[in-house]
Amino acid sequence: IDLMPNVADIAVPIINPSFPNILLIGDSISIGYTLPVRGLLEGRANVFRPPINCGPTSRGLEQLDDWLGNRDWSIIHFNFGLHDLKYVDVKSQMANPPESGTQNIPIDQYEQNLKRIITRLEQTRAKLIWCSTTPVPENSSGRLKGDADRYNGAASRVVSAHNLDVNDLYTFALARLPSIQRHENVHFTDDGSIALANQ
Repeated sequence: IDLMPNVADIAVPIINPSFPNILLIGDSISIGYTLPVRGLLEGRANVFRPPINCGPTSRGLEQLDDWLGNRDWSIIHFNFGLHDLKYVDVKSQMANPPESGTQNIPIDQYEQNLKRIITRLEQTRAKLIWCSTTPVPENSSGRLKGDADRYNGAASRVVSAHNLDVNDLYTFALARLPSIQRHENVHFTDDGSIALANQ
């Protein structure tokens, strides 16, 4: 059963002005763990996320200022990857099989985009936490197993240069994929999203 919440419905929490503000930036994987994270931090922090799937780094560059707004952020936990590494056709639709298309954002451009995104995020003076991209399983639509590892390698170079903390959800998930990830799908079960939230 897929109980993925509607991202627009979870974008804005009930706000306590005395609590620190946390921003989660990411794709549908982060949509899945937003409500569990909010529950874990209830009474301690306001947990926000943009009202859309944040998609690839290209969308991040276009919309980051809107997502940040003028709120005072204490922590920004962010990820880009699964929409960068997916394979698309000439109409920018997901390619199946993946080999019939090209990667949405080539890895060298992904690395450059991340540099620009991090430079902008640093201007907020929030504590930044990079979240590694979760694994792509065998036979996942529009993606190839192993690409998350390659893109994480590119991201790690940028993140290390900026001395950011890392939430390594890739390694965490990889050790327990059969019990938390959906079959031949990059998405996680409801219990899997809770596990990621706890991590």
